[in-house]
Amino acid sequence: MNTQTLSTLLQSVCHPKALPWLIVLIGWLAMYLPVYWWALNGIWQEDDHAHGLIVFLVVAGLIAFRGRALPETGQAPSPWLGWMSFIIGLVFYFAGRALDISILFIGSQIPVLLGVLLLLGGWQAVRVLWFPLVFIVFMIPLPGTLVDALTGPLKHWVSHIADALLHVMGYPTALDGVMLTVGQYQLLVADACSGLNSMFSLSALGTLYMYLLARKSPLHNAIMLASILPIAFSANIVRVMALVLITFHLGDEAGQGFMHGAAGIVLIMAALSALFLLDSVLARLIRPRTAGKPAKG
Repeated sequence: MNTQTLSTLLQSVCHPKALPWLIVLIGWLAMYLPVYWWALNGIWQEDDHAHGLIVFLVVAGLIAFRGRALPETGQAPSPWLGWMSFIIGLVFYFAGRALDISILFIGSQIPVLLGVLLLLGGWQAVRVLWFPLVFIVFMIPLPGTLVDALTGPLKHWVSHIADALLHVMGYPTALDGVMLTVGQYQLLVADACSGLNSMFSLSALGTLYMYLLARKSPLHNAIMLASILPIAFSANIVRVMALVLITFHLGDEAGQGFMHGAAGIVLIMAALSALFLLDSVLARLIRPRTAGKPAKG
């Protein structure tokens, strides 16, 4: 970095309009660095919440990239809504830290950031960073009661559909609850096989994909958004069937060993491939309306 480049960088950082945002950044790091460190050494190491680190990196990258336009905003701040949102976020943050409720102190980032944007830049600043603000939702761990309520029905449907499809394919399967028997082997469709985690992860990846492509057609975006969960559910059924077939043909050690873990990666790749294919088909079938008709020559 030469002297001129360094001087330009220092001038931009020390610009009067940038100073409030620098103060906010320092305050944000003071509040949330301990939270990120806790998550990095805790829930982000668990399979159920491993996507949280990826979401954090995406949010940080988008804020760093899009945030360069923030010092130019601030024409019409919204102090009333800004202070309300900021105070609500602080209440969530301190209550969550005091009671050790991760949903509260991780989720508090949304109202805190929204409040800061409204106070310093108004709705113009919110429009600049609306997507990373919304994307923080995928960083919040799901409530345990919600996980318990959804896991049971999902396991039930995954087990029954996989059993029915394997029957059609001619395999000797039997189902007792969520215990799937194939030949001499018995496989328990555990909580991890319900597909809930893959649905949450794919929802995050799918919304990011839609944001980056920025399709103009509302119908296109609506169909893509509505297809994410069905695609994730279908991919999980394929994963369970693949594990059953691996166990039946190669034995229990193969089904519970390396291939069991690899099946999760294949699931995500297959679901993303289906999402990309659907997007490509919709792009050909649905054309965004133009503002006017082309002029005749």
